[in-house]
Amino acid sequence: MTVSTAIARLNAADPDFARHLDHLLSWESVSDDAVNQRVLDIIKGVRERGDAALVEFTQRFDGVAANSIDDLILGRERLELALTRITPEQREALEKAANRVRMYHERQKQDSWQYTEADGTVLGQKVTPLDRAGLYVPGGKASYPSSVLMNAIPAKVAGVAEVVMVVPTPRGEVNELVLAAACIAGVDRVFTVGGAQAVAALAYGTESVPQVDKIVGPGNIYVATAKRHVFGQVGIDMIAGPSEILVVCDGQTDPDWIAMDLFSQAEHDEDAQAILVSPDAAFLDRVAASIDKLMPSMERADIIEKSINGRGALIQVRDMQQAMDVANRIAPEHLELSVADPQAWLPHIRHAGAIFMGRHTSEALGDYCAGPNHVLPTSGTARFSSPLGVYDFQKRSSIIFCSEQGASELGHTASVLARGESLTAHARSAEYRILTQEKGN
Repeated sequence: MTVSTAIARLNAADPDFARHLDHLLSWESVSDDAVNQRVLDIIKGVRERGDAALVEFTQRFDGVAANSIDDLILGRERLELALTRITPEQREALEKAANRVRMYHERQKQDSWQYTEADGTVLGQKVTPLDRAGLYVPGGKASYPSSVLMNAIPAKVAGVAEVVMVVPTPRGEVNELVLAAACIAGVDRVFTVGGAQAVAALAYGTESVPQVDKIVGPGNIYVATAKRHVFGQVGIDMIAGPSEILVVCDGQTDPDWIAMDLFSQAEHDEDAQAILVSPDAAFLDRVAASIDKLMPSMERADIIEKSINGRGALIQVRDMQQAMDVANRIAPEHLELSVADPQAWLPHIRHAGAIFMGRHTSEALGDYCAGPNHVLPTSGTARFSSPLGVYDFQKRSSIIFCSEQGASELGHTASVLARGESLTAHARSAEYRILTQEKGN
């Protein structure tokens, strides 16, 4: 296979560097009008016709010969069967990854808390898991059992009573690894539907698909558009953009390692983004040579080439401090600190979905089995967003209990503020609780 790589070279010292970087990072996840209207029609169909619409859309879009909704339901016994159909090595890998993901997320659990003030007033927070979560999983050959673990396990750790998974089976193609992962992760119900129709079913419910409180998991443009439309009816995790990796290297890591780390994200799709930042210009040259050398050996070379040439870059900076500045400007989904002392630079990082520390920590480990979640903010949203976690499947209720004395004292403050806002009923409601003796004073 012959490929031609022409990855962009940028220098932070150039006066127009910021403009070039902004252009490189720009990506719009906007559906066109045709996609948007199609999704709205599908959602309307599912809301009006329920199971019948799911069966019809699955026949039409996935080429599945389903006669009724019963043909699109997989029971627990089918998931357990999948465990016997994968290889022992695959089962061991899934179970080890699941255990590590579960162990990490157990540390994220939040408990309810309360405290009592001197006058007996009690304030606190009640933490409650969602009743039901929906997990969207891409189907067919482009399916990811690791995503099942990363989405379902935090929900179960949070205490979600029921996790409902939807996964398309185009032309009847079932991915046994995905079903095995669902079994290991504790998924409760599985429906073999996909696309916007699956999102609509989870959001509004049908005769057979239960309505959920939150929908998580990746999908194509139809799935993402549907998630946008049902947000508010249910919660969603995020609208994810293409996968990203930013490697910051001091020039001392094997250039072949760095090239392959860049490939690991570029192979997802043509819009994925792989960027290397280093103060060592000669090292950037060596990595460019490694890219050219290794590219022909890659199974997904065509995709990697388009990603690297279209959205990739090798960026030279003045020093490591400027490298940190560039990293924070990009706010990447995945950040590799491939340097001698990553711990020393960690305090300088303000914006990143996940930070991979040191030369030996490849981003791929985080995708599968390190433990932290691989569902991460993309497209610069790490400036204000966090990885998926147990906290996404818990909600918090404030607790307020006022003693007689406490209500009386707070009533004065509430009254002044309420009358300042011309909300007299608010004021009088608080004033009713002011003790008679205090009113007289």
